[in-house]
Amino acid sequence: MSKVSKYVKGLCLQPHPEGGFYSETYRSVETLTVSDVGERSFSTGIYFLLTKDNFSAFHRIRSDEMWHFYDGDGLVIHEIDHAGKHIKHHLGLNLESGQKPQLVIPANSWFASEVVDSGEWCLVGCTVSPGFDFADFELADRDELLKIYPHHASVITSLTRT
Repeated sequence: MSKVSKYVKGLCLQPHPEGGFYSETYRSVETLTVSDVGERSFSTGIYFLLTKDNFSAFHRIRSDEMWHFYDGDGLVIHEIDHAGKHIKHHLGLNLESGQKPQLVIPANSWFASEVVDSGEWCLVGCTVSPGFDFADFELADRDELLKIYPHHASVITSLTRT
């Protein structure tokens, strides 16, 4: 059994709508009221696994999301920030090549992720605060994102499905 299969089985990972596999590991009992959104948990956490053949498509959420590297090859997380700038974040343990073991994607930024070139898979954790709710999740429509950011056509086309 491959390491990916062991993680999928051992961590009870399920397919995620944006790509990859996930399992929620934490949802705070305490809640808060978020303006224009409603009640949300203080914080949530998941395991998230990607393979070289299964990227995480561009999406955005209404909360900050902290990424934590656990195992495998590193990830490239592509962010299109509020100013429309494309930022490539490198998550992993190869500090010499610019990877970091943690990073934060700010609320409402568009972002997508993929296993590093020549990599096979990556297991990470994601912590969201205020806590994740699918009501706050928006999967990007390729054509709509291209209308807004035509200068990022290459990365948008490669990391969207529709």
